[in-house]
Amino acid sequence: MGLIGDTVDSIKSIQTRQLLSQAVSLGMIVTSALIIWKALMCVTGSESPVVVVLSGSMEPGFKRGDILFLHMSNAPIRAGEIVVFNVDGREIPIVHRVIKVHERQDTGEVDVLTKGDNNNGDDRLLYAQGQQWLHRHHIMGRAVGFLPYVGWVTIIMTEKPIIKYILIGALGLLVITSKD
Repeated sequence: MGLIGDTVDSIKSIQTRQLLSQAVSLGMIVTSALIIWKALMCVTGSESPVVVVLSGSMEPGFKRGDILFLHMSNAPIRAGEIVVFNVDGREIPIVHRVIKVHERQDTGEVDVLTKGDNNNGDDRLLYAQGQQWLHRHHIMGRAVGFLPYVGWVTIIMTEKPIIKYILIGALGLLVITSKD
């Protein structure tokens, strides 16, 4: 009858108890993923311990689709470090290198100026209107490691949402029709 016919027959033969068991299994998988994410947040001190590079502004060091692992400590940020930061008024975090550090004499707090390795100028045009430096609360974390190209999955699912829905539907169908 074919793959689709077999799948429909399999769904029809599922009993209520088995369906509930599989729904609970799916819920446990989702809950486990959330717990792991929250644990990573606690261990790394970063609100987003893993980010995907979305542009070519950091090439050749990091390419679009690379995954960065972040860590945020109390140590002062230094020139040359790669940081991920949020800018007021923008949703998507930016991955760039610190090129200048400015220590305020009155408070001792450190402000930073960033630049993409592949960009001509610094990031002041990306910052909020009138902002000249990034403050500590803008920094999400420092890059401590990376995995090349793995983030393309995220980029493809963001740019082509139909693929995301097909993948989620297929995984859900797989869980529901599983006989275990």
